[in-house]
Amino acid sequence: MTGVIPMTARRPSPRRPSNSQLLTRVRDRSPGLAAGLVGGAVAAGLGLGALTVLVMVLWISSPYPDSGPGGALHVAAALWLLAHGVELVRADTLSGVPAPVGVTPLLLSVLPVWLVHRAARDAVDADEDGVAPPVGARTAWAGVVLGYLTVGAGTALYAVGGPLRPSWAWTVLGLPTVVALSAGTGVWTAYGRPRGPVDRLLRLLPGETRRVLLGPREREKFLVAVRAAGAAVAVCVGGGAGLVAASSVWHGDLAREAFLQLTEGWSGRCAVLLLCVTLVPNAAVWGAAYALGPGFALGTGHGVGPWVSDPAPMLPPFPLLAAVPDAGAGTPWNWAAGVVPLAAGVTMGWFVGRGGMRWSVRRTAVIAGLAATVCATALAVAAGMAGGPLGVGVLARFGPVWWQVGGAALVWGVGVAVPVAVVVRVCGGWVTRWRTAAATNAVTRAAAKAAEEASRALSLAQARATASRTPEVSRTTASRTTEAPRTPAQKAAAQKAAAQKAAPPKAAAQTAAPPKAAAQKAAPPKAAATKAPEPAKATSAKPPAPAKPPKTPVVAPRADVTLRKKTATPVPPEAAAAPPSPRTPPKPPESEAYDLLPADEPVEDVWRDEALRARWDALRDELRNRTPEPDAPTDAEPEPTAAQAGPEPAPPAPEDGGTSGTP
Repeated sequence: MTGVIPMTARRPSPRRPSNSQLLTRVRDRSPGLAAGLVGGAVAAGLGLGALTVLVMVLWISSPYPDSGPGGALHVAAALWLLAHGVELVRADTLSGVPAPVGVTPLLLSVLPVWLVHRAARDAVDADEDGVAPPVGARTAWAGVVLGYLTVGAGTALYAVGGPLRPSWAWTVLGLPTVVALSAGTGVWTAYGRPRGPVDRLLRLLPGETRRVLLGPREREKFLVAVRAAGAAVAVCVGGGAGLVAASSVWHGDLAREAFLQLTEGWSGRCAVLLLCVTLVPNAAVWGAAYALGPGFALGTGHGVGPWVSDPAPMLPPFPLLAAVPDAGAGTPWNWAAGVVPLAAGVTMGWFVGRGGMRWSVRRTAVIAGLAATVCATALAVAAGMAGGPLGVGVLARFGPVWWQVGGAALVWGVGVAVPVAVVVRVCGGWVTRWRTAAATNAVTRAAAKAAEEASRALSLAQARATASRTPEVSRTTASRTTEAPRTPAQKAAAQKAAAQKAAPPKAAAQTAAPPKAAAQKAAPPKAAATKAPEPAKATSAKPPAPAKPPKTPVVAPRADVTLRKKTATPVPPEAAAAPPSPRTPPKPPESEAYDLLPADEPVEDVWRDEALRARWDALRDELRNRTPEPDAPTDAEPEPTAAQAGPEPAPPAPEDGGTSGTP
């Protein structure tokens, strides 16, 4: 058994972390739920504190306070709950029957909603240094909601002992709903507004509606419908605010009288003014409901609309209520309020039509109907939040009825937005095609104009070049025109003079052929016929030279190669006096092989690379194998052109003066 080798190794037991490591983990871990709880409690405390400060300032500045600081704090707590949609109950009434107060100032609700939204968003985000990771969505949401509701529950318990007591049913339902929705939007914003939560909410809809909204291509259409509905809601509410402002100006005397009648001190008037400012969004929604047709209720059985106005006879004096139209049938000025929903429907149809240029007409109409449904839903919710009871009996109904407002908005949307969307879709297709054609024509005209300008510039450049060459051409033509035509004898004399200039010195002239024989050889046929040559002297003076081999064609140098001009090597007198050898002329020395070299690469002893050296060696070998041509006279007269020569010109004289193959 001693030779048995174990096949598996025993794993070491895991070590338990030390206390310092546990403390480090606890310290470095994400705050999570605790941070959410603290954030929610702080948000609730900020909103409650702001209202408390405002109420305490008004209480201190009031010359006749009805209660002490405890009563002011109870009122502040009740207003904080009212901002969350919680209905309050006023117990101290003349009749002894508790009167509900359910009209929530919408502008006052903006503060707590924004605070909860901000707290939830900050609870999800990492710290500023980026060390702590983001908190989970559910953890952050639960922490903020629990922390906020904890403060809300304590505030509700404290407000029970005041003059305005919260309704427990609305406290249990309204407060958690507002907090949960606000915190949810904050967490959703912190995560970049993903589509997953929205899709999960839309899956609760019926199957056909869910398929239309969640299809692969329907999401874009749904977003277009939502944007169009949002624009229509903005136009409708903005138009309602305009109607309220116009009516307030029209009934300015009544509004000023109601404002002065409510209170006498400046602190009370400031409180009334602040209350009117917080109720401005409510008044805008009421004006939108009035423009849509259903209007709003001012007491049980009393309604105000563009067709008829029947407000309650015993309304409390309030500046905003002074803007209510007078009792009686509607006038054309009241009917003109229908321009607001008409403009909202046109705006909705325009948005849908512009967004559905790639859709069919039928699909565009369907999306317009969907946008009208979304708009109607939003206006119905706003109408339900803007109204509520202000007491019992006649004051039990105050504000627009949500289902009437929603139905009227749907009718306006379908009746106006759908036709406008279809028209915009059809006309937009025409406009798009017209713009495309116009753009194509513009591009074509621009290209033709550019080509014309280019050809014009080229013609101008050619004309300038021709004009610059005209003086030289004119001078050459004039010289050729004024020059008299030469006779064959004159041409022979010129060639003889050129041959004499190219002849060797006097020391070499004694052994070489006489110039007369060379001139006779170079003379044209007619010149030879006029003057009889002396063949005996020519043959006796110089033996016949061997036949000249054919010339090797010279390859033209490359574009980057320049030819160097050969310099004449001085001939010693002995070599000049010696008779020419019948053998082939010797090849040029090797030093002349470098006469054809690149101008930018001079010859150096040190070669830069092997490729350059190989190229130069090949060029040198080619020059060695090539038979050199005899030197041509440098100052010889240029050969005349065909127009000047007339008959066939005489062949040129040999360049070396005596190595011609034929006598």
